[in-house]
Amino acid sequence: MIGVMGPGAGATEGDLIRARELGALIAGAGWTLLTGGQAVGVMDAASRGAADAGGLVVGVLPQADTVGASEALTVAVATGLGNARNAVNVLSSDVVVACGMGLGTASEVALALKSGRPVVLLGCGEAAEGFFAGLAPGRFQVAADPEAAIALCRAAIESQKSA
Repeated sequence: MIGVMGPGAGATEGDLIRARELGALIAGAGWTLLTGGQAVGVMDAASRGAADAGGLVVGVLPQADTVGASEALTVAVATGLGNARNAVNVLSSDVVVACGMGLGTASEVALALKSGRPVVLLGCGEAAEGFFAGLAPGRFQVAADPEAAIALCRAAIESQKSA
């Protein structure tokens, strides 16, 4: 399961384009996509990309119901946990890909690094890359584009299998 995390309402057009392509590539690889599940930003774009490509899409929602969930979800998990659902997202993912950066995404990346999950940063910017490099040097990868992110996910999964 590949977790794609990124900004909601604060997502840029570039974030949305990368997220949609990333979702399609995840589905094309035969993996399950996990997002924050809402019908906004990176969550929705990645979910739509994966769904359009015939993939399985799981959304872990912060609210206790499915109001506001992306229509592209195959499975919507209503948690009622608010931002604490970020831990569920991270711990349920074999690899975490941050597509763009915001406060919620930064918390998910930090949780993933602290939990030893493989992390790929895609379109997060030099400031975020520098911040995480200072906290966790050598413990994440940076992808230039969605195809490179998929290659890094594949390598991380293969490494997990052989460990």
